[in-house]
Amino acid sequence: MPKFRDMSSWQRAEQLMQPAFIRLIDNVRKQLDESTWKGSYEEVPVWSEGISDADKAQVMQLQERLKTAPAEEVDGIERSLAQLPTPYPGYHLTLKHQDQQVSVDLWQLCYQICFQNYDADSGTAHASSQTETLPVEIDSSLFDETGDVDWNRLDEKTQQIVERIFAALPDRDSNGTIAPE
Repeated sequence: MPKFRDMSSWQRAEQLMQPAFIRLIDNVRKQLDESTWKGSYEEVPVWSEGISDADKAQVMQLQERLKTAPAEEVDGIERSLAQLPTPYPGYHLTLKHQDQQVSVDLWQLCYQICFQNYDADSGTAHASSQTETLPVEIDSSLFDETGDVDWNRLDEKTQQIVERIFAALPDRDSNGTIAPE
C-alpha cells in the first residue's frame, strides 16, 4: 500500500485512482482482443501490515461461514467479523496461453500510473540518487493547469504501462508472475 506525505497527496490520489483503474481495465481488454493470451480477473484480500496469520485465517473462515450460515447465525458472525481487521479488495489479472500463466496485480499497475517512480515491491517511491524510501509522489503531469485530470495524458500513460506488460509476456514454456516495473 502506498505511503502518502500528507492529506493533499491522498486527495489528489483519490482524484486519479478510479479513472486510472477504469482505463487500466479498458486497455487490458483492448490488448487481450489482439493477443493470443486469455485473461481472467480475481478479487484477492489485501491486508494491512501487522495483521497476524491467525487473524487473517479467522476472518476468512468467518466470511466463508457467513455465505452459508442460517439466518439465526448471521448476526453473531457479523459481530465477530466487526471485531477483526478487514482486508481491502485487491485485483489480480491472470493471463493464460497454452501451458503458460502470468499473474499481474492490477492495483500495483494503477499505482504506477498515478505515482512517480513507484516501487511495486515496497509500495513507496525511491529517490533516484539515494537509497532512502520516500512517500509516493503524485504524477502531476496527469493534471492540467486548472488542477483537473488530464484525460489524454492519463490515457497515454495507462496505455504505455499495459503495452509494456504484454510485451514482457513469455514466448516459451514458463510460468511466473510479472512484477510491475
